[in-house]
Amino acid sequence: MTALHHTARRPLAAANLICLASMVVWAAGLPAADLIVPHMPPVALTAARALLAAVVLVPVWWAVEGRRVVLSADWLTGAWVGFVTLGLASFFVVIALRLNDPVTVAIVSAVMPVIGILLECLADHRPFTRALAVGLMLSVAGGLIAVNGAEGELDFGYGILAALASVVVYTWGSRETVRALPDLSPLGRAAITIAGAAVVSLLAALADGFLRDQWPDWGAIGWKEFGGLAVFGIGSLAVSQLLWIVAVGRIGIGAASMHMNAVPFYVMVMVFLAGGPWNWGQTLGAAIVVTGALIAQGLIGGGRR
Repeated sequence: MTALHHTARRPLAAANLICLASMVVWAAGLPAADLIVPHMPPVALTAARALLAAVVLVPVWWAVEGRRVVLSADWLTGAWVGFVTLGLASFFVVIALRLNDPVTVAIVSAVMPVIGILLECLADHRPFTRALAVGLMLSVAGGLIAVNGAEGELDFGYGILAALASVVVYTWGSRETVRALPDLSPLGRAAITIAGAAVVSLLAALADGFLRDQWPDWGAIGWKEFGGLAVFGIGSLAVSQLLWIVAVGRIGIGAASMHMNAVPFYVMVMVFLAGGPWNWGQTLGAAIVVTGALIAQGLIGGGRR
């Protein structure tokens, strides 16, 4: 194998590490969300989460790339894509977390590689290669092993349907973010879609409050609950989404989505660090998921075929 071939693979390896980091940060938001979910209606929590993330990302975007880039961006497209990708996806995640535990919600994300690869094959005419087939099978197998090793139990009710809906709209929206906003940097794409989601979600939350009297229980929200909201919004949305868009832009939604199957393992690690038990089944599942993602991209196993 030539040095040039090794050099060509380094950006892919870096993109996979970025994607892994995005999944870890996103996973941290699921247990943190449990602190705030009981005290805020789903629409209000969706708006608060997006607003916190936008307050962080938009000023950073302005400082890094300048006033002209921010003001001349396609805000209408950003608002639409952001509403679907992050507004609807966040709303469905909140519903799922109200009806299920965080590990179960993470487990449902195992369908994301299938959706992502189908999108690429149907919309982008990506060839379904042998390496891609092997990688997909390993990714799904790893997700199933993680499911069997998880403490959460899948009960196919409204909570699971909400989690599935979140995965579908997020997968489509992630691809659309890169495709519909080609002139923006990953930072710009993340900032504009999150800001768009924040505006639309805030209007929806105000309407929900005035029309149905669905307001947060402010008396029950203290520093601990606000800390959970901060992790759920700034960490699990702003930081995670920025890293995710970088990864999707480099390796595509299909390969990036394979990393989602390792999320139950990351949640398990966080539970372990908080004093819970170690789960070797989820550890094995995560290793298989990562292996499948690398094979699908030709990073191991002899390249794309």
